[in-house]
Amino acid sequence: MSKVTTVTQKNDTHNSAGLSAQAISELNDRYRPLNFEERLRNLYLDFHPERVMVTSSFAATSAYFLHIISRIRPEQVIFFVDTGFHFPETLLYRDYLIGLYHLKVKDLRADEYQHWYSEKEKLYVVDPDFCCTINKIGPLDEIKPNYDVWVSSLMSWQTDHRASLSIFEERRGIIKFNPMIDVTREERDAYILEHKLPFHPLVAEGYSSIGCTHCTVKGNGRCGRWAGKPKTECGLHL
Repeated sequence: MSKVTTVTQKNDTHNSAGLSAQAISELNDRYRPLNFEERLRNLYLDFHPERVMVTSSFAATSAYFLHIISRIRPEQVIFFVDTGFHFPETLLYRDYLIGLYHLKVKDLRADEYQHWYSEKEKLYVVDPDFCCTINKIGPLDEIKPNYDVWVSSLMSWQTDHRASLSIFEERRGIIKFNPMIDVTREERDAYILEHKLPFHPLVAEGYSSIGCTHCTVKGNGRCGRWAGKPKTECGLHL
C-alpha cells in the first residue's frame, strides 16, 4: 500500500496528515486485528517514517514500549518532555534506557521564563492545569506541526478517558496513534517478564504512575497522580 498521506481524501480535514474521518475509521478497522508490534510495523509502511513523532515519559513501564520501538525502527527519535520537575530517578531511568536500547532521545523544554514563572507561582499547587500547559503541552505543541502522526503508549485500563480512545484518532491537529490501547495489564507484565525489562526504580517503592515530583505520590494505578484533585491527565492526551 502506498503512503496514507498521499492516497486519502483531504476534504474537510483538520490534521497535518490530511486524513478524513472516513480514512481514520478505515485505519482503525484495518489495524484492530493486529497486535501491538504488527501495528507499529504497518505504521511505518502507511506513513512517511520521518513524519512519525514518538514520545515517552520514561515512567513506570516505558521499557516495554521503547523496547519494541527500538527493534522496529532503531533510528526513530524519541521525544521526552523535560518539565524541570521530574524525579531524579526518572532522569536516571531515561539515561539507562538510552544506553540499553541505543535510543535517539531529544528533550523538549518550556520557555525558560515561563518555567521560572510556573515554579515561582507554584502553579503545580494553585493551577496544575496551567502548569502542565506551560511545561508539557506547550513544548510539544511547538514541534507537532512537523509531523503527521503521534505515537503514544496509552493503555485503556489506565484511566476512564483512555478507555474511550481508539487506535487512531484526530486530536488537536494531529493523528494520534495508540497501538497499545487494548494491551492488557497482564499482557504488558508478561512481556516485561519474558524479556527481563527494567522497571522504573520508583515502582519498587510503591509508585505505579510517575510524573512530576510535586504532583506524584505512591499509589496504585493513577490514584497517585494529582492526589486530592479531580485532575487525572496532564492534558497532552486530551
